Amino acid sequence: MGALKKSRPLSVLVWFFALWHTRSRADSNKTQNPKDIATFTKILDSLLDGYDIRLRPGLGDRVTEVSTDIYVPSFGPVSDTDMEYTVDVFFRQSWEDERLKFHGPMDTLPLNNLMASKIWTPDTFFHNGKKSVAHNMTMPNKLLRINEDGTLLYTMRLTVQVECPMHLEDFPMDSHSCPLKFGSYAYTKTEVSYIWLRGASQSVVVAADGSRLNQYDLVGHSVGNETIKSSTGEYTVMTAHFHLKRKIGYFVIQTYLPCIMTVILSQVSFWLNRESVPARTVFGVTTVLTMTTLSISARNSLPKVAYATAMDWFIAVCYAFVFSALIEFATVNYFTKRGWAWDGKSVVNDKKKEAAAVKRNNAYAVAVANYAPNIMKDSALPTISKCSVSERGNAMAETKPEQNQKTFNSVSKIDRISRIMFPVLFWTFNLVYWATYLNREPVMKDLVHAN
Repeated sequence: MGALKKSRPLSVLVWFFALWHTRSRADSNKTQNPKDIATFTKILDSLLDGYDIRLRPGLGDRVTEVSTDIYVPSFGPVSDTDMEYTVDVFFRQSWEDERLKFHGPMDTLPLNNLMASKIWTPDTFFHNGKKSVAHNMTMPNKLLRINEDGTLLYTMRLTVQVECPMHLEDFPMDSHSCPLKFGSYAYTKTEVSYIWLRGASQSVVVAADGSRLNQYDLVGHSVGNETIKSSTGEYTVMTAHFHLKRKIGYFVIQTYLPCIMTVILSQVSFWLNRESVPARTVFGVTTVLTMTTLSISARNSLPKVAYATAMDWFIAVCYAFVFSALIEFATVNYFTKRGWAWDGKSVVNDKKKEAAAVKRNNAYAVAVANYAPNIMKDSALPTISKCSVSERGNAMAETKPEQNQKTFNSVSKIDRISRIMFPVLFWTFNLVYWATYLNREPVMKDLVHAN
């Protein structure tokens, strides 16, 4: 118990000492903060004292090397008609300016956009950019950091509409490589050069959930650089390619399946009687007009290119099958009309003969009725008359079956051939078409160069 009582005052003393030490450190920090702020102000004032914003770092001594990288929070949409895409980027640049070296309590000075307007920054622009927007809400989205050794990090958020040249020969099974090109506007490569900050593999980072694409899949990207020559000198151009592959599902539902069903519908007419002129005419004309409408609607979603796309070839072949079915019916109907003209004359002549025979039979029956008493007395006449009447009745009965045996529902040989030939040719074409385009490897530019 005595030892316990002796330890209590000691623990209380330690607790008070710790509390006093904590408060003393807090008070010292409060007293140092104004000094630190004053120190930073003096550092910034000294850095800007005599600083000429018009001159690049290392002028007359070395080439200013600008390291860049891009973070893409969102990509898209892509416009086929305008051949452009929209990308939202955090554009980062880093370079060394020996005039901004300092010594202070911190290794890095985090600053805002006000400082960026007072020092030299690269005059970077996008070569294939159509329209760019710098975000200024609620303040300009810019970041500037200065290290002790004079290295600067300058970051800004931009939304850029970029030109993307597209070759649509394989549409809608096409793939594209959309470039993003940037570099210095005024300085040649002997004055300002660009390199990728993190190497070729990690210089461009695309957010996993940043795709805003309905018709495409972003399958990858690549980076590189190139040199362009102009009348004012040679310039370094940094390139980033975004590889896109089109989704075919929409076009299968909206164009391919309706075209296939229309062709099948046109071939149904081969199974109708060749005398069904109205029905087969409706089939042919309706399917031709339907294919015309489908071809026009399919072209509305594409730019007015001068060459035929893969979808154009498919629609053209389907149109040829539908139109051929209509021509096939015209051919069958032409030969059917010739048969009806000859058979029609035969039927008219047979009807005239039958009417004359009926008149003769009626006259004979009247004569028999007038002389019935005399005929009944003679035992031989009834037999003759009955025989003659029965013979005439049998003759008429024989003529009628002959007319009933004539039929005009015979199947044309052209229809029989078409029932087999048209479907076989159409499905063979489909097999070749889909095997050719679906198994074709996408051709993309991959401009990866060693930095």
